[in-house]
Amino acid sequence: MGAIYRRELGAYFTSSIAYIFLAAFWMLSGWFFFAGSLSQGTTDMSYMFQSMFSILVFLIPILTMRLFSEEKKQKTEQGLLTAPVSLGEIVFGKYFSALTLYTIGILMPFVYGLILSAFGQVEWGILFANFLALFLLGTAFIAVGTLISALTENQVAAAVLGIAALLVIQMIDSLVSYINITWLADAVKSLSFWTRYYAVTCGLFNVSTVIFYLSAAFIFNYLTIRVFERRRWS
Repeated sequence: MGAIYRRELGAYFTSSIAYIFLAAFWMLSGWFFFAGSLSQGTTDMSYMFQSMFSILVFLIPILTMRLFSEEKKQKTEQGLLTAPVSLGEIVFGKYFSALTLYTIGILMPFVYGLILSAFGQVEWGILFANFLALFLLGTAFIAVGTLISALTENQVAAAVLGIAALLVIQMIDSLVSYINITWLADAVKSLSFWTRYYAVTCGLFNVSTVIFYLSAAFIFNYLTIRVFERRRWS
């Protein structure tokens, strides 16, 4: 897995994807930081963190679109599938390379915290909780993007379908209002990514939030492995 991880992480920086992702993430987070904190004269960064949920819906698919679709484009998928490594190592090697780049991007709020500390008292505990929520959200979103990339043969298609899938996830709370069956509405609402994320930005953090996002990441990565298991033996 280590070799695949290093190869994929290096590929991000030898292409333009890493720079596009980091530049877009830092530019947009910087704008919401300015609009929600600096211009308002407050050390509260909850507005920025809440806004980043919608931003990630569009940025994460750009980060994951090449993970497996690129292998198909370059005709290297069969070589990868017949390599002396397990499918789990292949999937998680690629997954963790994307997660590493994502983590580099979301470290920026700590820089914003240092800037705000020059003007007032920053609640570092709350900032770290928001960072953790952003990280956990990314673990799940990246797993969704990885699965989409494994199902497609074109990077653009992987990005578009990834955005569509994450938009559906974002709209879960809106869909609940159209469900008249109580138990079904409760079941759908329990799958909400936004509700849990928003609660953390408001200062409500619990273990169930961690379990939910990590479970989602595991399930989507497991499905990706199953896709390649069927492909290996077909």
